[in-house]
Amino acid sequence: MSSTVSVTRVAEDRWEAAADDGTVVGQGDVSRRPDGRLFLSVDVWQDAAFDRLAAAMLADLPEPLHTLIGDEDHDRRVGWERLGFTVARREWAYDLPTDPRVTGLGAAPLPAGVSILPAGEADEDRLRALDRAIREEVGAAGGLHTLPAELVSGPPGDTVVDPSKYAVAVRDGARSGAGRNDEGEGAYVGLVRVVRVRRRAQVGLIAVRADERRRGIGRALLAHALDTLARDGVGFAWAEADVSHAAATALLEGAGARRAGASLELVRP
Repeated sequence: MSSTVSVTRVAEDRWEAAADDGTVVGQGDVSRRPDGRLFLSVDVWQDAAFDRLAAAMLADLPEPLHTLIGDEDHDRRVGWERLGFTVARREWAYDLPTDPRVTGLGAAPLPAGVSILPAGEADEDRLRALDRAIREEVGAAGGLHTLPAELVSGPPGDTVVDPSKYAVAVRDGARSGAGRNDEGEGAYVGLVRVVRVRRRAQVGLIAVRADERRRGIGRALLAHALDTLARDGVGFAWAEADVSHAAATALLEGAGARRAGASLELVRP
């Protein structure tokens, strides 16, 4: 069957594979994450169309290229590896209850001098400065790949596509830090991003400045996010964490998160 499959690029970001009679037997898409990475997605109705479709996409696109598959999808992993992809990271997917009686978080105490600005109340420029500072710190330590990406499309390089989705931890008082404005107001030291989808929500990112970690700020941000969702009638959230990121997995599992599967990110450099 593979010799009778033809592939056509039908749009800037979409390809179709068709049999001789014109029947569509597969399609592929590419999307660019705000961090600049290109992710491929291939869906085929006949397995023999996979190589033809994926190879056509690879020929049209610049490298590096990425794709996501289920951890147990052995056949698809073999297919991508046959085309030069290797495993770049593995993520746990979690179901996360919001009820404080289940999570055990309650109103997790904040360190003295720290407060939380609810989603939508942070200054946009200072929020973006905090996001850049955290990513620079994590990148300097070689762990940038462990941060969950913003999945909503936005301008290239913009990792804060929708500032209204972020709640922010603020350090009051005289301590210096990224995010302090010209009037000397408290520094922005941590953030949590929550994206709602109907009656569920994704806790997409929890991050704290390096010099403010291990003080309970991340736990308090998670408690704030889940409590807000619970009060709005959202019973469950979902989250993902790189399996190598021990602090992130411990935070989620300590709040009652249950592992619901795993995924692999593959890359062709």
